Amino acid sequence: LAISGWLVGRFNSHHNYHSLGERDRVRYFLFVSAWTVLLFPLFLFFFLSFAASVLSNIIFLLITWVIWLAASAALTESVGGGLNCSTNNVFRYCGQVNALIAFGWITWIFLTFALLCCIFLGVRTVKRGDGYKGGLVAA
Repeated sequence: LAISGWLVGRFNSHHNYHSLGERDRVRYFLFVSAWTVLLFPLFLFFFLSFAASVLSNIIFLLITWVIWLAASAALTESVGGGLNCSTNNVFRYCGQVNALIAFGWITWIFLTFALLCCIFLGVRTVKRGDGYKGGLVAA
């Protein structure tokens, strides 16, 4: 959230982005980061309530997984697959863009594990007889 917010601020005030695609993809990263930071605590807070059913957790994680995949892939593609900052003289904020790409892919990997765990717990909950509206853990 901090890196994408800083880059969006720099791009807005200095207009020194490499292309509109780079600028827009960094803005999308800011949205995805804010989505994650604002909604994950809600799901943690409601973990044992009806709002955190198996189905709602899987849907939320799946949507979050897809938007992180889209953000990471789009920004990676816009810079040509990765930046070598020692030879780069095109991208103004090379190190920050590289860090944003790396954190994006790392977050996506963590979300993949979280989604797989949620699916595993969901299957266990359905087999327990609680259905998809049941909680991830037995209360």
